[in-house]
Amino acid sequence: MTSFLTVGIRTGIIHEGDDLVEALLAGIRRTEAGHVAEGDIIVVAESAVATREGRIMRLDTVIPRPDSLLLGNRYGIDPRLAEVVTRESDEIVGGIPGHLLCMKGGTLLPNAGVDASNAPPGCVVLLPRDPDRSAREIREEIAKRTGIQMGVIIADSRTHAMRSGCSGVAIGCSGIPAVIDVRGHHDLFGRPLEVTKQALADNIASAAEIVMGEADESTPAALIRGLGVPIGDYEGIEPIAAEDCLFMGLLVGQKGR
Repeated sequence: MTSFLTVGIRTGIIHEGDDLVEALLAGIRRTEAGHVAEGDIIVVAESAVATREGRIMRLDTVIPRPDSLLLGNRYGIDPRLAEVVTRESDEIVGGIPGHLLCMKGGTLLPNAGVDASNAPPGCVVLLPRDPDRSAREIREEIAKRTGIQMGVIIADSRTHAMRSGCSGVAIGCSGIPAVIDVRGHHDLFGRPLEVTKQALADNIASAAEIVMGEADESTPAALIRGLGVPIGDYEGIEPIAAEDCLFMGLLVGQKGR
């Protein structure tokens, strides 16, 4: 019988320039897992990665441009925050009071991932510049220090259309396939699956969120053991084109009219 283990990794507060890998390994040694093992997967919150990489912005240093002043007024947000979000976005799609809906790196997300949660007072945390690269660097450094081959996911919390609450989503991935294509497999009645792909990295990130928490737990990572996921030279999250997305396709179609 396969044994599964999912544990939160407590690290304390991460600061810019900290040795994040050592913080993760030390945190794992304090869990029931005790150590990293072949085939493990580590999920790390984007806020910890971004903070370590210096992706923190003080709002008192931001001068909003006219467009940001308009956005702030229209959606009831600090114009300085609107300015930071605009800089971080590929496109502002719309918004609701308190939030802008943005396109960034082929993904639709609120406020371009800019977040005041777990940020120092008067500051916001931006997403890592290249989450896939961050995941790869963490994985390679763990392998260098321990000789262990594992998967690493950088995770964020997102809302979903017409659903209350947040769940985890992978924004960076290294060492495991982010998506498993099961097209061609058969269902219970022998019919071949035609469109199904399993969002493996997203599913793992969402499960990890349960033990990581969102508030003051100081648990910005989780270790998952026993899934039997293939480990190898897998790299990256692969977004789909907006016109191929069920949700974004509707917006693209409306804009084209």
